[in-house]
Amino acid sequence: MDNRQAIGSWLSGPRAAAEDMGVDLGYRGQGLGLPESGPGSIAPIGRRVGALLIDWALCLLVSYALLSGGTAQATGNWALVVFFAVSVVTVGTVGCTPGKLLLKLRVISERGGRLGLPRVVLRSVLLLIVIPAVVWDRDTRGLHDRLSGAVQIRI
Repeated sequence: MDNRQAIGSWLSGPRAAAEDMGVDLGYRGQGLGLPESGPGSIAPIGRRVGALLIDWALCLLVSYALLSGGTAQATGNWALVVFFAVSVVTVGTVGCTPGKLLLKLRVISERGGRLGLPRVVLRSVLLLIVIPAVVWDRDTRGLHDRLSGAVQIRI
């Protein structure tokens, strides 16, 4: 056995190793009935991270300017509260946060359409915990999206 191939498959991940063995996993989002590319397809990870950073920066700015009294620790704590509120209100009504809107992303139900309020709240709580958001499936959906029945798409 060539050790370079084993190391390469480890670095590339299980999807690449399975594809090298001839397994056809399809494209990301195929199992959800989404198109392979363009509007309605699975949102790329880079855009999702960018949207999250934009949203977090806005929440930090709002919490520093309006709620924290100028202390760094209070700013971080208030930013979590603001982030939760912004996430629930914006995803629950229009399907995207300000960062997602800027980067042309939207959160929808697995069946299409908007997420209901209980699912939006569940998704937001899991997103605040962070760990569910960094555990992905083969469609690159975070555990917070899977458990809430959500999918992030391009618009």
